[in-house]
Amino acid sequence: MALTNTTIGVLLATIDSSIMLIAMPDIFRGIQLDPLLPENSFYLLWMILGYLVTSSVLVVSVGRLGDLFGRVRMYNLGFVIYTFASLMLTIDWMTGHAGAIWLLLWRIVQGVGGAFLVGNSGAILTDAFPPRQRGLALGINNVAGISGTFIGLVLGGLLAPINWRLVFLISVPCGVFGAVWAYRRLHDLSKRSGEPIDWLGNVTFAVGLILVMIGITHGIQPHGGHTMGWTSPVVVGCLAVGVALLVAFGVIETRVRFPMFRLPLFKIRAFTFGTLSTFLSALGRGGLMFMLIIWLQGIWLPLHGYSFESTPLWAGIHMLPLTVGFLAAGPVSGYLSDRFGARPFATAGMLAAAMTFVLLELLPIDFPYPAFAAILLLNGLAMGCFASPNRAAVMNSLPVSHRGAGGGMNSTFQNSAQVFSIGIFFSLMITGLAASLPSTLTSGLEAHHVPPAAAAAVAGSPPVSVLFAAFLGYNPMQHLLGNNVIAQLPPADAAALTGHSFFPNLIAGPFQAGLHIAFGFAIAACLIAAGASAFRGSRYVAAELETPVPSHEKAS
Repeated sequence: MALTNTTIGVLLATIDSSIMLIAMPDIFRGIQLDPLLPENSFYLLWMILGYLVTSSVLVVSVGRLGDLFGRVRMYNLGFVIYTFASLMLTIDWMTGHAGAIWLLLWRIVQGVGGAFLVGNSGAILTDAFPPRQRGLALGINNVAGISGTFIGLVLGGLLAPINWRLVFLISVPCGVFGAVWAYRRLHDLSKRSGEPIDWLGNVTFAVGLILVMIGITHGIQPHGGHTMGWTSPVVVGCLAVGVALLVAFGVIETRVRFPMFRLPLFKIRAFTFGTLSTFLSALGRGGLMFMLIIWLQGIWLPLHGYSFESTPLWAGIHMLPLTVGFLAAGPVSGYLSDRFGARPFATAGMLAAAMTFVLLELLPIDFPYPAFAAILLLNGLAMGCFASPNRAAVMNSLPVSHRGAGGGMNSTFQNSAQVFSIGIFFSLMITGLAASLPSTLTSGLEAHHVPPAAAAAVAGSPPVSVLFAAFLGYNPMQHLLGNNVIAQLPPADAAALTGHSFFPNLIAGPFQAGLHIAFGFAIAACLIAAGASAFRGSRYVAAELETPVPSHEKAS
């Protein structure tokens, strides 16, 4: 009962973390707002990241609340918040900036509900299952969570073209069902703590992490004639103040009697290296999804005859082998880790993941799909082999009274790493594009009789605008040039510029240069994660009132 209900909750929460990526063009058309205009870039970024940032910031706090007031009670509250926010997202009646603000605010509230679900599910399962079965249970739950991010891509692509409101409406009946089921059938097995809430720690942590994430996400936007905004006073100020608050948070947590962030937990070797592995693996994986989507939508799918408008859905479908790999490897590796320990499976998974990034590096831009699908399947198998045993090992290492806080700490590292990864991957990609894209655009456009002034204006567009145009399923050249310029061109040139091959061939070279840099970073992150996993030590289960682990299961 605990496994099936928490798996549904985590699946819903993670589907909503990615469902808007593919649905974004239809959503913005529905509220009549152009997301690629500079003044609307804020809405574009925070529609994507607002949910993830909110859940990352709150997951430790809600896990701690579960320790204090009951994990099932907090989990049930998450279903209520999540479902109500989904309903409010569905009934947005406004357009333009007002409609975008409405969606953005309720996406943040939806992220609060998602944090309650994710932050307490692992602790509920750890309470319900003995150590010899936790790997399988947490493996199924964790794989559902990770695969939900990819299922959301396909689901968003299927529902949004019918009606953009369906992207949010589908969560309402699922949330109501999950909430009623959880209230009726889930029972809290945890012991309550009478400790007060660390309000100062909660506030400094939340504000500090939010400011750091705002700085990172806005760093990929152009500023003052630069292709990126890392020198922007807003970005520098957010990062500086955010880091200062996080340092202050660390000091506060060492001095308050009942801290939110249980720093002594890092004295547990299995928890420390498991959490470090979690962070590094998420750092390598987080931006991968964006890079693959842009690769498919901006280059490969148009070259193979797909219209730009249809590429969001087909990008999600072509990435399904990745989900299949997660679903296949997660439960199996979780079950095996119950018998043989997490270290060999988690370490091998990260080494295999690094190898898949090497294979992606070797693929040509216009790759044969069977080879691409095979690499994605292998990457999913590798990540699934790592994720389930690693999470089980982390949760097994936590004392009973700190499972909510410790599980939330682990989830915070994972979720925040995904945001950091997006900023890092996009920065590396934009760096690669900025070196050669302007000259490539200018020469390519002028060869098709685009006036020099118009060609220069397009070539001067920030690389991030070109990336987002492809990412959102727009016809990039038609959007960047505008209908007035295209109407003045000879029909053959207009058809060529807005056709399937011009834009993909134009950006293929610069994109590949950026892709190599980004994948090189992912390889390094996976290899370091493998090293951290190897140092986690032999199998460790925190002392608790359970049947002792048989001696043959204590081997690493």
